[in-house]
Amino acid sequence: MDFATLLQLLDATIRLGTPLLLACLAGLFSERAGIFDIGLEGKMLIAAFFSAAIAYMSGSVWLGLLAGILASMALSALHGLASITFRGNQLISGVAINFLAAGLTVLVAQSWFSQGGRTPSLIGQARFEPVTLPLAEALREVPVLGPIYYDLISGHTILVYFAFLCVPATWWILYRTRFGLRLRAVGENPAAVDTAGVSVIALRYSAVAICGLLCGVAGAYLATALQAGFVKDMSAGRGYIALAALIFSKWRPWYALFSTMLFGFLQALALRPDLIEKATGVKVQVQLLDALPYILTVIILAGFVGKAIPPRAGGEPYVKER
Repeated sequence: MDFATLLQLLDATIRLGTPLLLACLAGLFSERAGIFDIGLEGKMLIAAFFSAAIAYMSGSVWLGLLAGILASMALSALHGLASITFRGNQLISGVAINFLAAGLTVLVAQSWFSQGGRTPSLIGQARFEPVTLPLAEALREVPVLGPIYYDLISGHTILVYFAFLCVPATWWILYRTRFGLRLRAVGENPAAVDTAGVSVIALRYSAVAICGLLCGVAGAYLATALQAGFVKDMSAGRGYIALAALIFSKWRPWYALFSTMLFGFLQALALRPDLIEKATGVKVQVQLLDALPYILTVIILAGFVGKAIPPRAGGEPYVKER
């Protein structure tokens, strides 16, 4: 594999791993506060639809992004209401959100656009365009470093850079702020937090809201940056893959970055089956390569669930002692 091909593969890894990273960080905030969220998939899907639909109708990708975030946060509020206020089963609530989003997006898309459950293609200001970083053109011809900066680091949409900045921001919030300390404590021992006079309910709703915001950005990225519009079920299991990556990373932000990029690399590799054939001399079926991220998801869930220790109060509704 030559250097240029490697850069193309890594560039695709970043683009395909970005929605996984955002969804993984979203789940990290929620689960650190003790709220398990299977509904990452549904929130990404509904955000993808509304961001594409509003961006198309308004001609502004920023309005589309806002619409996607609001739609995702609405489902997060629904999940919070079911699992925090009414103390329902968090897993069932998350699954219900996934079914709701899968049906609602197709129904509304068909009603609005009559194109078989999809939106029209986005063009111009209705899409996020790649950003050329400073000095990228000037350094392009510099050996090794120039192509890395120009082809790999520069040339992504602003949401990609936002996703990568969210990693240190998440680490700082969780481990260097009072809010983060309380958030982690709520996921471990909510009774102790309540005894200290801090509202467990408010903290959990805050975590769920942050989860909705990040899922909204992830969904909007799918429809307005990675692709040019919404198609039925376009999240394609990415929410579940993000959950597997979250378990694999043991609920830690920096580990989440590497685990989601691993999944992104497998997805990028599925787009270039010729590379495997050149390296090994064996022709691999494209369908098998497409299934690799999902196979890895099953392996991680089967092999790491018992070893990765989740927050102790995760999945348990909190009942205030009187």
